[in-house]
Parts: sequence; C-alpha cells; structure tokens
Amino acid sequence: MLGALLLIAAVVYVWFAYSYKYWKKKGVPYLEPQFPFGNIYKSFVGKQSMPADVTDAYKQLKGHRFGGIYFFNRPALVLVEPDLIRSILVKDFWTFQDRGIRVDEREPLSRHLFLLGGSKWRRLRAKLTPTFTSGKMKMMFQTMADCGREMGEVLEAAASRGEEVEMRELAARYATDVIASVAFGIEIDCQREPDTEFRQWGRRFFQQNFLNTLNRIITAINPKLLNILRVKSNASAVSHYFRSMVRQTVKYREENGVTRNDFMQLMIELKNKGCVGSDKPGAHKEKGEEDTWKLSMDDVAAQAFVFFLAGFETSSTTMSFALHELAHHPDIQARVQEEIDAVLKQHDGKVTYESINSMHYLEKVVAETLRKYPPLPVLNRESNAVYKIPDSDVVLDKGTPVVIPVYGLHHDPEIYPDPERFDPERFSEEQKAQRHPYVYLPFGEGPRICIGMRFGLLQTKVGLTNILSRYNIEPCEKTIRHLSFEPRAIVLTPKGGIQLRLSKRNKV
Repeated sequence: MLGALLLIAAVVYVWFAYSYKYWKKKGVPYLEPQFPFGNIYKSFVGKQSMPADVTDAYKQLKGHRFGGIYFFNRPALVLVEPDLIRSILVKDFWTFQDRGIRVDEREPLSRHLFLLGGSKWRRLRAKLTPTFTSGKMKMMFQTMADCGREMGEVLEAAASRGEEVEMRELAARYATDVIASVAFGIEIDCQREPDTEFRQWGRRFFQQNFLNTLNRIITAINPKLLNILRVKSNASAVSHYFRSMVRQTVKYREENGVTRNDFMQLMIELKNKGCVGSDKPGAHKEKGEEDTWKLSMDDVAAQAFVFFLAGFETSSTTMSFALHELAHHPDIQARVQEEIDAVLKQHDGKVTYESINSMHYLEKVVAETLRKYPPLPVLNRESNAVYKIPDSDVVLDKGTPVVIPVYGLHHDPEIYPDPERFDPERFSEEQKAQRHPYVYLPFGEGPRICIGMRFGLLQTKVGLTNILSRYNIEPCEKTIRHLSFEPRAIVLTPKGGIQLRLSKRNKV
C-alpha cells in the first residue's frame, strides 16, 4: 500500500513538473509556480482571495503585455496591456466568448446566461437583450422606488437613537425585496422580516462547504473532471425551492390572467411567445438560424435565479462600500446630499426614474465605488480555438484560460494615481477622456458585458438616494477603516461587514 501511494505521488509530481514547463516552452513571461498549488497558494490556504492572487500576478507582470500563471497545474494567461484586453473582449470576442466554466447539465438552474457558452449563450442572450432596455427599466422602476422608500422608513428608529447599523445587511435586505418582487413576482418584506424563507434559501446558496470548495479545486485543475467524477454542489435543495416558486408564480398568473410590470412577466412572454412585447419571433435570430425557440419553465427559473444572484450580491456590496466611503469623507457626502436635495426639489420630492438619472455627482460616486471595489475582481475567458496573440509570436492552444485582473487594473497607480484614495472626480468627462477605456471594467465589456448593468446601477442609486436624502452616515466604534475581504467569496465581500452610525438630517 505504501509503495503504491509513493508511486502515485511520484507520477503526480512528474505530471505537475511537466505541466509547469508550458509557458516557458511558449516563450511567455511567467511566474514560477509552487507545487502543487501553482500560483494560488495563498488563496488555497485562505490567506487571501484568488482574485488577490491574480492581482499579485498582475503587479509582478507589469512591463509585459501578458504573462503566464498556473492554477494548480493548469496554465492560464494574465492580460496586462489594455489594448490586448480590448482585443480579447471585443475584436476577437468570438474566440473568447466563453467563461471557461463548465455547466452541470443535470442542474436546471445552471442553464443561465452567466454560465452558458457557445451557441446556447448567443441564443439566450439574443432572447434576453430586449428585457433589459432602458424602457423596461423604467417600467420596473416603481417597484424599486417603493422598496427604497420602505428602507428609508425602516431606518427611522435606528437613526433617531443613533444606533449602529450593519450596512451590508441593510443593503442586502433592500436588494432582496427588489429582486424578489421584480424577478420572482413575490412580496416578502425582507426589510421588516429579515429571516423570511426566501432570504434563508438565498443565503444557503452562498454558504461555503466541502463540496463547493472541492468543485473549485477540480475546476482549477481540469473542469472536465467535474463531469467525469460527477461532483455535485450543495445547490440541489436550493434549486428545488426556487424552481418550485417560479412554477407556482407562472401558473397563478397564467390561470388568473395576472400581469405585472416586472422581469417575471417578460420571462413568461418568452416562454409563451418566444419574444417580448411587440417583437416578433425571429427578430433577434442569429444569421442562418430559425429563432422559433421558446424558454422552458426551467429556463425561466434559471434566468430569474441568476437575476437574484447577480443583482442581490453585487448591488448590496456596492451600496455598502459607497456608504463606507461617504462616512469617511463627509465633504463628499455633503456634496451628494446637496445634489439629491436639489434634484428631488425639482421633482416634487419624489424619487423618480428621471430624478435618479439627473444625479450626475451621485453617478460619479457609484463609479468610483465600483473602481475601488469591483464586485467581480477578475474576468475569465477561455479560447475556443487556436489563437495567435496580436503583435507577438505566441500561439494559445484551444481551451486556454485567459484572466483579466480587474482589481489590479483599478488599483494600478500608473492608471489611477493614489488608487486607495476615494475620488469621484476621477470620473469627470475630462479625466475619463485621458484614460484607456479598457482599464475600468466593473461590468466587463464587449458583447458579454453584464446584461443587467442598467438595473444594478439603478437599484444602487435608488437605495443610496433614499438613505442620503434622510440621514447622515458616520463611522462608529465598530467601524473598520481599511477593509479586508473574505478569501473564499466569489464577489468582493468585506470581512466582518460594514458597521456605521446613522443620524437624521436637519434640513434647513
């Protein structure tokens, strides 16, 4: 037995050692890997997140256009030069349209827009694009505004007593109410009943456990092994809950002729007609394809579910990070509040779609928050064909992972001087014009840019407006000035939350 184990260990070591010669053979600058972790030792042992490992790689590879690293023994290319990033995301997009994440075909909720690749992604993206226009956002706005107003009212008691409030939890309840209503068509009042069943099931999906960790390790080594080894995550019970909820909602609306101005209604149209509103089937078809495909009930559930995952976590963290910075920059906070007061006065004190889009300084504050705290600190792509890197002799093999270090770009002092300083004026028209457009990527870019970008920004600005119009935000005894991040979270998440104190504003 001992001899067999030693033999297996020797074979694994030789296999890894051979793999670690990959980038050297291709003449690509690379970081020396460490057996058996490659270049992700710190994230594997929980010292920091994998995006932080990628950011470290970006810093070490500065001066090169790109460089190689290893996820365990799997080679990946880190992009450094903005022009090359543009080529991968836009010019040569069809070679890099996939994220390189393997979809578990046995799990219906995994068949959503974020995970899918190839023709399945293209077809679904074309179907869903009409559901995220500015017109559709305006249609859903009232639900968002109602949830924002509710949040302002819920905070009244805590603010009057000068209590500390955990901002990430506050923002999460607000975002949950918005998305439960818009995406699932249910009213849950999570802001007054934080332990509602819907919220508990959502939390379960984000919980870290052995199976989730094993999934990530196997994906890093070889994603195809997930299907071979038939490794599952903890999502099956969560899947059953959300799919059942969607089926009940759709059944109720169809049997009772109920329609609402929300995302779920648009999904029902795609299920029944294959198109949205006045569009006709085939209006968004791929060239040479007959677009008669309609969404199944599980497809509807999958899109509603990813709407929840993406909109809930990203918007709530962005809101809480913005409040954290405003609490430590009272001058910026005061300027935002002045703008909010002035704009709301012009709109009879109401938070409307037009008033939110008139708050240009608030927009800068949100943009700077997304720069300093990008929700997805890394973008992943994978080549679906052999690819010669422009202006080089390097040829990537099919299936090579490509990593875009968003957090590294956003914190590069050569791009953003004094990057740890919070400065909304970085996003003035003058300063934006001086920067390369592909060094700010909080939502990705190109054909695979986040389809819900408008919704996420709108939700965040509505939430901030309802808080800042009524309350001042300041640090408290439990406030952590310099935040650190959860090492195993997919979305950039502050360790220990964000504790701040609210007080009611004395408006003259």
